[in-house]
Amino acid sequence: MSDPTPVIDDLREESEELDRLVGGLSPRQWSLPTPAPGWTIAHQIAHLAWTDRSALLSVTDEDGFGELVEKALAAPESFVDEGAQEGARLPPAELLSQWRAGRAALDKALRAAAADARFPWYGPPMSAASMATARLMETWAHSQDVADTLGVVRPPTDRLRHVVWLGVRTRDFAFGVHGVTPPADAFRVELVSPAGDLWAYGPEDAPQRVTGPALDFCLLVTQRAHRCDLALHSEGPDADRWLDIAQAFAGPPGAGRPPKGEDVAR
Repeated sequence: MSDPTPVIDDLREESEELDRLVGGLSPRQWSLPTPAPGWTIAHQIAHLAWTDRSALLSVTDEDGFGELVEKALAAPESFVDEGAQEGARLPPAELLSQWRAGRAALDKALRAAAADARFPWYGPPMSAASMATARLMETWAHSQDVADTLGVVRPPTDRLRHVVWLGVRTRDFAFGVHGVTPPADAFRVELVSPAGDLWAYGPEDAPQRVTGPALDFCLLVTQRAHRCDLALHSEGPDADRWLDIAQAFAGPPGAGRPPKGEDVAR
């Protein structure tokens, strides 16, 4: 079993980077609209705080998390937005404090988890490492929304390897949520890391391939940019289809973002 400590450490660093972006914002800036329709910067942080609390319940209170799942099933179209809206109504200082406290509690719980533990989630159960990876992916994605809103360019880091890994692992999920039978054969994915290294997944001789920058792949699988605006290349019809529907996050198919110059959509 892999040691979850490295990804938990990277999750903490990813969260701290976002904290540095929002920690000094004015109340007006917290109300700025982000690329997600109807969501301000406050909504973005509120969503992360809400999801961290959900993850903490999953790790520490399985029955309490089960109640959350029942609520989600009762209102699948509005459940996530309602959580974000509730937190966004708080004064920014209170929201920031809640987010910081919640992610600190989750960090502690994940580090204390048993190596063989599996925690319930809205999809399949997850290990501590998988839970931290999912939280890092989402934190990175919502940080991108905040950075885009503020006009900040974030230098990519090798923490993206976790987002890449999750994007590759969720290939079949992406096909499935679109009602398409996943391809039987593995793809070859070759991506250039921020440091210039090659991150490769799948058989070297696979005829279906995806290549390009790791950053662009992460923007694609988190649906933070349209495929047309990214330097990703595919070989084979199934790999090409994947680049149209890739989705590393749980839930129904996301609407994604249109090409630059068009109205944005979450």
